[in-house]
Amino acid sequence: MTSSSFPHYDLAIIGTGLAGLAAAVCAVNRGLSVVQAGNTGAIAYTSGVFDVLGAIPPTEDGDIAVVDAPFAALPRLLAAYPGHPYAVVTPEGIRAAFHEVLDFLRGAGIVYHTGDQRNFAVIGPAGTIKHSWCVPETIMGGCTAFAAKAPCVIVGVERLKGFSAAQVVANLRGVWPQLRAAQVALPEHPGGEVYTEQAARMLEVPQLCRAFAEALRPLVDGVQYLGLPAILGVHRPGDVAADLSRQLGVTVFEIPTMPPGVPGIRLKEAFEDKLPEMGVALYCQQRMDGQLPPPGEPFRLHISGQPTEVDVLADHVLLATGRFLGGGLRGDLEGVVETVFGLPVVQPETRAQWHRADYLDPRGHEIHKAGICVDAQLRPVGPAGELIHPRLHVAGSLLANQDWIRMKCGAGVAIATAASAVEAVAKACAHGDGAT
Repeated sequence: MTSSSFPHYDLAIIGTGLAGLAAAVCAVNRGLSVVQAGNTGAIAYTSGVFDVLGAIPPTEDGDIAVVDAPFAALPRLLAAYPGHPYAVVTPEGIRAAFHEVLDFLRGAGIVYHTGDQRNFAVIGPAGTIKHSWCVPETIMGGCTAFAAKAPCVIVGVERLKGFSAAQVVANLRGVWPQLRAAQVALPEHPGGEVYTEQAARMLEVPQLCRAFAEALRPLVDGVQYLGLPAILGVHRPGDVAADLSRQLGVTVFEIPTMPPGVPGIRLKEAFEDKLPEMGVALYCQQRMDGQLPPPGEPFRLHISGQPTEVDVLADHVLLATGRFLGGGLRGDLEGVVETVFGLPVVQPETRAQWHRADYLDPRGHEIHKAGICVDAQLRPVGPAGELIHPRLHVAGSLLANQDWIRMKCGAGVAIATAASAVEAVAKACAHGDGAT
């Protein structure tokens, strides 16, 4: 088969994490033809909460700062970390990108709420509090209950690992006196260990949801809110939460469990179900590789992995492969390498500088800021700022100079840079700046 007979797309997206999937949504919305391939990556480990900016780690002479107003804090972040990916997007662009992706998710039955100018205080699986701007509707009740310190019971499920109601209450009781813990068995469970996905799919069955409500009913006396681990269905979880709330007469909400958990499965299945319906040629659990083409020629890319072996052409490529967990970066004895095109990686000069002596050093570790440097159009550049390829773009956690775990900005970086890169591709396509 000659290359001229291969399927030809406007954009190939390498990676199916949050950045890649957000890019696919934005690309289809702009009329681009899209092929996408990648492994599940880190999306299965998400709590379902989307952060814009939750903390500013200390510089060499500063203290860590918890962020209450993420957009107001962006200038402070960029003053401390001028190479952060937020330097190439705008606050308005971040908001617009979020709302575009949230509209897609709403159509898939997953509804989110954003905090306007401020972060919500979100209850974590161990009873700690994190600050996030974008929260699923099933978790919002917990934010409201915590803010009001309203009477609430946190309920665990017997034999379910990764969540302890007693631990949540023990860590929050000091600031939330009207909080208590309880535990119930999952009705009609066959026995043995309970898994979060299994429980979530069981609760999508109306008969089992009613039986679960009856098990919970004795626990709601004197409370206004009831918190559960995130098991309220995989599809349309808001409907399951609303049904339980109606049956019990209290507001039922979810608390994320330890990863991997149901919120990540919800997102994964929503994207994988809906994107092909929108026209994306989506190859899940597949690898896409290629080489940088000469000027004027399309990218020729090979998609591999059982049972599929496909060659495609694309005028533009968006690299959204993540870092080490997603497989976008790999460490070896010589340093850190980018795994698809061999792009230059911003990284410490030696392996000895990857980590600080203290594992819990509040400044974090330099290896967590390794990645690809880009220009204003999210195109990779070399050490001297030279453009690597005019039709290659990078988005998400693969970008350099950000420690998304410590800064609590992972979803914001993923969604905003994906949308910005796609906008650059769409403009290039509109001007005929593709392969000839």
